[in-house]
Amino acid sequence: MPGVLARSHCRSVHPMIRLLALLAMTPSLAWASNCASRAHVIKKLKETYSEELRFGGLQKSRGMQSVMEVWVSRETGSYTVLVTQPNGISCIVAVGTDFFEASPVKKPAGNPL
Repeated sequence: MPGVLARSHCRSVHPMIRLLALLAMTPSLAWASNCASRAHVIKKLKETYSEELRFGGLQKSRGMQSVMEVWVSRETGSYTVLVTQPNGISCIVAVGTDFFEASPVKKPAGNPL
């Protein structure tokens, strides 16, 4: 499948901004060329990009639920956001580099002045 797993790593836009923008468009991407069977996509993510499932959850759009997952490579810092429909078709909705985890903000003990 020609468009499956094609990557374009543009560094001019912050990755999280791209991620949020693409997640907002997820329902319309179900027909996109970045879709294939989940087994095929997962195999490519593991074998080609050394990515593993980091986190995910259910997402409801247009009356049906889909599964949203974020796959990450600890080796390279690449990441892929994947949405899988009930029919088993997975679509890549975002890819990027330099993945990082945010630490929760800790409140200092005591009373602020």
